[in-house]
Amino acid sequence: MTITEAAAMSAVRPYQQYVYAYPHKTAYRPLRREHASLRELWADEPKSALSLYFHIPFCEVRCGFCNLFTRIGAPDGLAGAYLDALGRQAVAVREALGEGARFASAAFGGGTPTFLEAAELERLCDLAERGLGADLDAIPLSVEASPATATADRLAVLAARGTTRLSLGVQSFVDAEARTAVRPQRRSDVEAALGRIRDAGIPVLNIDLIYGIEGQTEESWAHSLDAALAWQPEELYLYPLYVRPLTGLGRHRDRVAGEAEWDAQRLRLYRHGRDHLLARGYEQVSMRMFRRAGAPATGGEDHACQTDGMVGLGCGARSYTSRLHYSFDYAVDMHRIRGIIDDYTARPADGFHHADYGWEMTGDEARRRHLLQSLLQAEGMPVADYRTRFATGPGDDFTAELDRFRDRGWLDDSAGPELLRLSPEGLAHSDALGPELFSAAVRERMAAYEPK
Repeated sequence: MTITEAAAMSAVRPYQQYVYAYPHKTAYRPLRREHASLRELWADEPKSALSLYFHIPFCEVRCGFCNLFTRIGAPDGLAGAYLDALGRQAVAVREALGEGARFASAAFGGGTPTFLEAAELERLCDLAERGLGADLDAIPLSVEASPATATADRLAVLAARGTTRLSLGVQSFVDAEARTAVRPQRRSDVEAALGRIRDAGIPVLNIDLIYGIEGQTEESWAHSLDAALAWQPEELYLYPLYVRPLTGLGRHRDRVAGEAEWDAQRLRLYRHGRDHLLARGYEQVSMRMFRRAGAPATGGEDHACQTDGMVGLGCGARSYTSRLHYSFDYAVDMHRIRGIIDDYTARPADGFHHADYGWEMTGDEARRRHLLQSLLQAEGMPVADYRTRFATGPGDDFTAELDRFRDRGWLDDSAGPELLRLSPEGLAHSDALGPELFSAAVRERMAAYEPK
């Protein structure tokens, strides 16, 4: 570790929060119904290149690190009832958007969308196409899957309906590490699933891996990386492990005493993984995302799910207009999640014409969000793009923050004054840099949120 790296690490903890959307749902609050009509929210929004997202909140197991909005299983016809509710919501959303709406990309996430059986996946695609008018054969479609649910019949449906990207949550090719992360799977089953995905002919394969698992070493991490590389995936995501409240690991493990050591382990494994992939022809897109040189970009980028004009359907989905981010209620606790899903499936058609929970985007928040989702990409942010959108410069609006990042060695000044770009060490500290750009109002809301 260089002196600069050591100084940066001593100054701030590198793993604080994964900023995959801003603001986080814990900042959302109930909206007054008279101010949250979907028709009014979308009336003046650009609708020629919308992003479509369907959230499927079911998994066959709940991994020990997972704090996503998902439940184990779908008993007593719940999956069918959920699709019924998605259909009712689709009618309301299409009515709110109007006839001129067009979709430029689509994604199925969760949960595990491939928890749905093949016939149910067909129905989900029909909802996107017939219910909302998205041409799945003509736009990028990204789908998340697990090894156990990546079956040949499901993959055949997804391939036939235009899926361009399949993201497989593997996390580790070492069986003992998978068990430690409370993700029961065998490497042989993972390899079989990867074979089926390649046989299905979906153009882009992404493999998710996790570093920082207890007992993981550089050797075992390299073993997982090489096992993934053997399939020549077009994309790889390398995620640091987080132990969060109300998760399986959070309930049974106490990391507080060893946080500094764990931070050092995760940084060491991150750098090892980064260098390993760069040496093998992959390009770094963000702290987490790596793309094989020459592989197509198909909407799986970190910032692709954060853009204005996101239309989310399902009880865990977010929607983004320029003025409001909104969703349904949010929880991590399994009992609360089941209750929210049950409420969603029971909601009548006229219950989908308004937004329930959200955050109003002011000019300052829009600036923060734009800076966040641009700066955390390895290519950086053209300053001219920021000026065009906001009529000010990032240095004018975020003087203190950018000076602080520069003092820590997190900015690449060699990029010149017209490109704001992170240094390699800045990218490594993305999960510390991102939270420092949160507004005081968002911090206050998140701090006041009571986990449930």
